[in-house]
Amino acid sequence: MPGTQTLKKPTNLSLDKSLLAEAKALKINLSNAAEAGLRQAVARAKSECWKAENAAALESSNDWAETQGLPLEKYRQF
Repeated sequence: MPGTQTLKKPTNLSLDKSLLAEAKALKINLSNAAEAGLRQAVARAKSECWKAENAAALESSNDWAETQGLPLEKYRQF
């Protein structure tokens, strides 16, 4: 996040040797790359948790829309 100061914690990781060598050869900042990948993984996991926690409500809403139609359907332009 640009402009914000975050606390960093040193961490040990086990990585594929050839991938690590390639990243180093390409001068990829390993900490930044790992953090970006971890952010994406956390976002995906949170999304999946939300979907699981709200599955019943989503199914109920979809069932209602199938039987009743969309509330503002008469205003649709397509």
